[in-house]
Formats: sequence, structure tokens, C-alpha cells
Amino acid sequence: MTDITVVGSGPSAVHFALSVLKKGHQVVMVDVGESKSDLGGAEHSFNQLKIELRDPAKYFLGRSFEAVTYPGAVGEYYGFPPSKQYVFSSPSNYRVESTGFSPLASFARGGLAEAWTGGVYPFNEQEFRELPIDYSHMQACYSEIAERIGISGMRDDLAEFMPMHDHILTPLNLDDHSMDLLRKYERKRHLFRSRLNCVMGRARLATISEDWNHRKACSYRGRCLWGCPRDSFYTPSLTLEECKRYESFRYAPGRYVSHFRIGKDGRASRLLVDRLDSNEREEWALDKLVLGAGTLSTSRIVLESMRQRDGTVGKLTGLMDNQQVLIPFINLDLLGRAYDDERYQYHQVAFGLITDDPLDYVHCLITTLKSALVHPLIHRTPSDMRFAIFLFRHLHAALGLVNMNLSDDRRSTNYVTLKSRGMKEDATLTIHYEQKVGHASRVRQTLRRVKSVLRHLKCVVPPGQVHIRPMGASVHYAGTLPMSRERRPLTVSPNGQSYDFENVYIVDGSTFPALPAKNITFTLMANAARIADTNF
Repeated sequence: MTDITVVGSGPSAVHFALSVLKKGHQVVMVDVGESKSDLGGAEHSFNQLKIELRDPAKYFLGRSFEAVTYPGAVGEYYGFPPSKQYVFSSPSNYRVESTGFSPLASFARGGLAEAWTGGVYPFNEQEFRELPIDYSHMQACYSEIAERIGISGMRDDLAEFMPMHDHILTPLNLDDHSMDLLRKYERKRHLFRSRLNCVMGRARLATISEDWNHRKACSYRGRCLWGCPRDSFYTPSLTLEECKRYESFRYAPGRYVSHFRIGKDGRASRLLVDRLDSNEREEWALDKLVLGAGTLSTSRIVLESMRQRDGTVGKLTGLMDNQQVLIPFINLDLLGRAYDDERYQYHQVAFGLITDDPLDYVHCLITTLKSALVHPLIHRTPSDMRFAIFLFRHLHAALGLVNMNLSDDRRSTNYVTLKSRGMKEDATLTIHYEQKVGHASRVRQTLRRVKSVLRHLKCVVPPGQVHIRPMGASVHYAGTLPMSRERRPLTVSPNGQSYDFENVYIVDGSTFPALPAKNITFTLMANAARIADTNF
């Protein structure tokens, strides 16, 4: 029998696994494990690939042109290239329905963070006040994860809200647009803080500015969105490869976890696993089971396990996600300028809006447009395509996008449950989400503040271009199996141990009882390392 069985290979799962492997445990990781294809041309820049690749149309646009955004399209500003489609592929076993929520799940090696934008933002002490965790222990775990993955950044005005930790590398070279925005902020720094209640600085990024742990430094090829061929940009699949170097680790891909059997003693005794290559169901004996499959998948496994035990269809309340609002802008000082496509592609600047309650702090990321194919602004320009393209070419260097993130809290109106299809097959995961009263007003007020910040940076927001993303779009899911100091059903201890099933530990976002406005991936990794350090 394996000492520890881990479900999933996302950021929480791989860093938990690496931590316990270092302590000498035997680990098997069960995963669907969709994998990426060859990225090709390691030293070619984004534009060089158009010339050097044998089939650039397939690489950039897809075999069936699925990556093309056609005129008249509405909705998201963010899209994913064909090279990232594997991240969002789901096995037929996984069925989901939703109301008021647009769920995303990943069964890729590395999970959804294989398609993240690399922002690493530690929670501060105030943001931990709803989490029953020792803050000093988490600070040490942030430093440990930073040493593993490589983080670039610096101490600046954002450090008050994003605490410093060890092992921070020098920041990446700024693109011209990001540099222009930061210079304007520095010239008006007192005004931003005293009148706008805003601080701005360099984003913390899981991208290395110097060679680090057998990985090569960023070479600014402008290919981040398509996948970094040098592994300068961190994804969890890199940590999975590190785990594979341990003789005490076994990776078992091609397997979809249905549920675990619950013995009379209340412990998880067997793991029910469907092999995707043969449609056969396997049963694995369990000693300790660790769920790190992501909030939705972990919640489904727990609910299905309860249903298979006695037919009970449970409900897990408190689902959370960060509301995101995308705000495109034009920097008037950069109109008509040339742009350099050989730059880091994702955001390099961030700013925060300070509020009376630290948990309502608003986190904003600024992505300046560099080597994207065509900004969706073209398709929304009220003109013919020829003039829109002409306009785009002259605006390219001046275009940017603010991604505004709002915090969320646990509410009983937001939950996951199951829709039963009979006991012979897995039930359908059902999600329901409702915004609380006053949320629309909160969004409008915060949006006004963001536009005011942009005006003081000499940037304008084109009319009708703001996009309020649906709940679920940020994929910062949390809250369905929360940590609690009190022993209550369907909760876990502060150290991630289930109060319902003694030998089950949960290491992903489902255990978070509160959700600040920040990307939680860095905190998920640190928390998983903390649980491994505490319990094993």
C-alpha cells in the first residue's frame, strides 16, 4: 500500500507531493494528465515563428482556425491559443451544470495554472484574519515556494499590501509602455496615495530574470501566452517533473477519480478510479488520501463519495470566486509610437485601491499590448475592417488592459451539489451562484476609481469597451470545504485534515474560508507546503 495517494497535479497537489517526498514518504499521484505538445523553435521570437515554422497557421490559429476571433464577436478579451487547448479538455466522465456561474476545470498535467499569467501575490496579515492559520508559518512557506519556482520583483509601494519574502529575484526588464506608466505614477506618487487611495508598483511574477534551479532566464521572445520554450515562466508541470526524479514517487496519468469508499470507521478505504484508455474501473487501497484536484473536482469527489455510501446528495455552500472586470485603455502619450514585440508578454505593473476594510482591497493588473495577434478592440471599432486595422497599427503601442479583481466571501446562496443519474454512474456536478445585494453598485464605484487612476496616467477608456466577466471566469475558486477551528461537518481542520474522514486531507482552494482580491495560486502552493510540513 502506498503511504500517500494524491489526486490531481495542479499547484497545490505538486507542491504538497514535493514536500512529503523530501521527508521520505512514498507517494502516488493519480491524474487525468492531459499533456502539452512540442512548443518548437526555442530561440525564435513570436514574429520569427511566423517565418520559421513549417505550418505557422496551424500553430497560431489552430487546425480548424479555432483561435480566430471573428468580426462581431462579443465577450472575453482573453483567449487561448491552440497550444493551450489541452488545458481545458475534460473527460466524458466529468459532467457539470451551472446557474449564475461559468465554471472552468482542467485535467491537464499541472492543472489550470498551465494557462495562468504568472502573478504571485502573497496575502498580508489582515487578509489572513479569516483563515485559522499562523501567519508566520505561512510567511516561511511563501519563501520556500519562491525558492522552488523563482519569482521576480522588488520592494516598492505595493509591498505594504503584498509582503516581501525571501528569494525574490531582480525584476524583469520593463517594456516601454509599462515603464511610461510607472514613471507617471512616481511623478504624482503623493497625489495617488492621498487623493486616489492608490498604490502602484512592479508585479511579482513567477518568471525568472536569471538562471534558476536548472532553468534559463527569460529571453523576452514574446511567446509567454503560447508557452515558454525555455521554462523561464513557471508552471506546475515543472514541479511534477521534479517529483518524478524521486524513486518513491509514482505518477499514474490517464485516470479519472470517481470517489472514495467510506468504511464503517469513517475512513476512506478504497479509491475508485476510471481508466480512460479502457473504460475499466480500478479500486486502490488507501492509507492517506490527499485531494488537490481543485475546488470543483475536489468538491465533486467528496459529494460523490457521500452519495455512494448511503445515497445522500449533499450540498457544499460557500463557493467563492473573484469578480473580474476588464478595462481596455489607450495611453495618449504613446499614440503613433513603434512597439517592440520581443518583450515579456504578460502584465508587469499592478496597482491596488485601498479601502476602509483591508479585505475589500481591490487588486488591479495592467497588461500592455505587445505580441498578441489582434486586440479585440479592432472588432468593436465602429468602422469598416480596413480602417480598424489602420487604427490598430497606430494605436498598438498605446493599448493596454486593466484586469480589476474584487474580493468575495462565503454565502449560503452559492453552492455545489449533485444531480443524480442513478447509482450506476457518477452524478452531474451542479453549481449555483448569486451575487449579494449591492454588488452591482460596488462594481460601478470601483470602476469609477480605476478610470480616475487611468486619467491621472494620461490614459483614456474607449466608450463601451469595459467587460464585466461572468462569475467563474477568474478561476480563483474557493470555500466549499472551509478550514475551521471547530469540528463541524464538511469542514477541515486548520491543517487540512477532514473532520468527516480521518485519513483524508484537502490541500486546494476549497478549504479557504475567505477570498481576497488577489490571484490565490501562490498562496495555494504555500498552504499545501504548510499542510505537508504540519501533518506528515
